[in-house]
Amino acid sequence: MRPQATMLYRFKDFEFNSADLVLKQKGEAVAIRHNEAKVLSLLLQHRDKVLSKNDILSHVWQDKVVSDQAIFQNISHLRNLLGNDAIKTFSKRGYQWQLPLVQSAEPKHSPQPTTDITLKASKPRRSSILALAAIVLVFCLGFILTTLRDTSDQNTRATVSKIAYLPFSDPQDGSSIELTDNEHFNFTALTHIDSRSFNLAIELEYPKIADEHPMVLSIDMRAHNQITFLDFSLKGRVNEWNGELSASNTTQAIAKLQQHLQQDFLYSFLNEVQPPQVKLANLAIAHQQRPSDLILLGHLVHHYIASDELDKAMIMAEKLSQQAQEQKDSQQQGNALLYQSQILTSKELYELSAQKLTAAIEQFEHIGNLKRQADAWVARSWLDHQAGDYAAVKNDLLMSAQLSEQARDVSRELHALTYLSVMASKNRQDEDKYQYLRQAESKMRSYQLPIYHFAKIPFHYSIFTKKPSDKEPHLKRVLEYTQLTPNHWVAKSSREQLLTMYIEQNRLSDAKALVDTLVANNAHNAYLRVLLAKATQDSHAFIVQAQRAFEQAEMAGETPLSLNIALLLCEEKDTHVNYDFYSQYIREHATQRWSRINQEKLTALNL
Repeated sequence: MRPQATMLYRFKDFEFNSADLVLKQKGEAVAIRHNEAKVLSLLLQHRDKVLSKNDILSHVWQDKVVSDQAIFQNISHLRNLLGNDAIKTFSKRGYQWQLPLVQSAEPKHSPQPTTDITLKASKPRRSSILALAAIVLVFCLGFILTTLRDTSDQNTRATVSKIAYLPFSDPQDGSSIELTDNEHFNFTALTHIDSRSFNLAIELEYPKIADEHPMVLSIDMRAHNQITFLDFSLKGRVNEWNGELSASNTTQAIAKLQQHLQQDFLYSFLNEVQPPQVKLANLAIAHQQRPSDLILLGHLVHHYIASDELDKAMIMAEKLSQQAQEQKDSQQQGNALLYQSQILTSKELYELSAQKLTAAIEQFEHIGNLKRQADAWVARSWLDHQAGDYAAVKNDLLMSAQLSEQARDVSRELHALTYLSVMASKNRQDEDKYQYLRQAESKMRSYQLPIYHFAKIPFHYSIFTKKPSDKEPHLKRVLEYTQLTPNHWVAKSSREQLLTMYIEQNRLSDAKALVDTLVANNAHNAYLRVLLAKATQDSHAFIVQAQRAFEQAEMAGETPLSLNIALLLCEEKDTHVNYDFYSQYIREHATQRWSRINQEKLTALNL
């Protein structure tokens, strides 16, 4: 593909210079990434043809190894800037420019004598300044990155990280442990609350301290067969990062934890909203830089599973298993087996999955890890459910609850009991479904949990109802219990179910009243406003709000929500909706589970 002469392209109220890669709107420069500008230039120069992904990759990224996702992201950003009608997607073929253009060659200036250049240097061309500035900027960035790379030790932080930590004890003698400041960390002990209380009320407690202490470290240590095991969770504004490690004593375990937490990418992961593909890319890069870090490798496996990239997940899980064996790390060996079982279950290879689970439980029994044993028994319950063996399901989940209670892990214990209640309902065991839900509620009271935990009880009662209309009082009770925690998952689900019910029953005033109570400006609330706009047949508001909600969901990394909104837009028969863009998004991002849930709509749209 030969480069063309420098051109000025004008479309709508935009102007693009293909030499300087400068985009202007109404005469003002528009912020645009370098690769986006190169993609735009390529599309404009070859607007008469459909450019394949290989065409774009070879021209823009040349010999760099990047995924097709990079193209999609750049096209998506360009559409956000220029409008969805600017670039059309041709399924399995590529992309093509669509807007009318006015183009002209950039005027050439005759060279001046050297003396004239000196005299007229006070008024240099803007493009020359921009080009020079770009060169200087690239040089400076390259110098900075090279310096950082040379001075960093395997991706460790050059700055001091401020971390607050919850009190914890030495498993050997029960003495309180203090973390001391060093060149990497500035530690603050949160003495006003213990770890157990904080984690059981995290939805309420973390917002109280987040402004002063945005990163909170929780540590749980235990000893087994003269080995010290450390479980940790680092809470940030957006995400949590957790892991498990072991050492011969407490001092070594804490040293290993601090070494792990020196990784630079962790702090953007914890405190910045990132789309799933960005998270995966950062994790993959971090793994390349620290290939022997098994906690990091486990997170990479987890995110591949969450992204429905099961084959990649299995490859990484096998790598985790091999490295764990080499390092004689039974904890991570058990984790690898648990991941493999999860992947095989997703592939509906239940017999193979059961074998992995059995091996995982043996590993966790060997090191006395009750929590992970409890997780494995929950996973086994689903396999027994697929085999239609309710008695085995019940035994699995009661075993999980018992192990969790022994480990004093309240969240796992309550999950096992409420999940057993749901499984009893699925298997038409009416007595059990109410018995274990009441047992879970009784446990909540005995543990004196915050009220938002109790919202799960009416939420499950709503699942048990036979008529949709009977759900309403239970779902309203959920919202009462979660007034202080409106972003809790049961609150989100209950609001969506109520709104859907009101719309289906044509109770639009009730639907509007529900939406009017929404305060937070997040993707989920934006999605509910989209549903209301569609129900009230306000086409203009629906399209504007849906496009905005789609962007919010994408930026928040909530792919299922992005897919739901894209599907709504594909159903809209309005010429202002870029059907090709949203249908292509669905084809590229739909998971098996989401596609199964929406199969009827996808079939109707020929997707």
